Amino acid sequence: MKKQFAVIGLGRFGSSVCRELYRMGHEVLAIDTNEDKVNEFTSFSTHAVIADATDEKVLKNLGVRNFEHVVVAIGDNIQSSILCTLLLKELEVPQVWVKAQNNYHHKVLEKIGADQIIHPEYDMGIRIAQHLTSEKVIDYIELSDEYSIVEFFATDKIADRSIIDLDIRAKYGCTILAIKRGEDINVSPYPHDVILKNDVLILIGHKNDLKRFEDHGL
Repeated sequence: MKKQFAVIGLGRFGSSVCRELYRMGHEVLAIDTNEDKVNEFTSFSTHAVIADATDEKVLKNLGVRNFEHVVVAIGDNIQSSILCTLLLKELEVPQVWVKAQNNYHHKVLEKIGADQIIHPEYDMGIRIAQHLTSEKVIDYIELSDEYSIVEFFATDKIADRSIIDLDIRAKYGCTILAIKRGEDINVSPYPHDVILKNDVLILIGHKNDLKRFEDHGL
């Protein structure tokens, strides 16, 4: 289903979000104060405008309050990021996702009602560290301080066995969300589905439980 997004700030993070949303077929309003960046994104957005997103009148004139999702990707100017986020929440935008520069910025964004706070460098650092330290981990998504989603390669140890036979949830406290096999993905697999070697298992669970499964279950 096509959705409407506004992306405020066309730095490295904002531009990546904007390009991908547009590539996926969504309507994207790209906003930045830099004319060169805006001109660059006329081909990678539905509309690209030069505007100051810390001005309430400007946001209203752009119709930002009608967007369900707004991504605030303003770069190093923390004050502008905070003010823009505050205005968007006052305009009752349902979902405001904001890039945070540091923990202080994060705390302020929490207090003013940001719906999702993103730390791109921190999140990517964790994912890279997981890749570097384990040959079994394909991808890693941190959901909170305690819970994560991890993609594992199925090894010889669990190949050709069914989910009910492995009993991963009872033994390790983790839940298999899906199994990827080549280009196919089996979402919410059945207990009697058999895992093959080199399948990709997508598991959710407590970090300690996922680590136990990685060390002893695979």
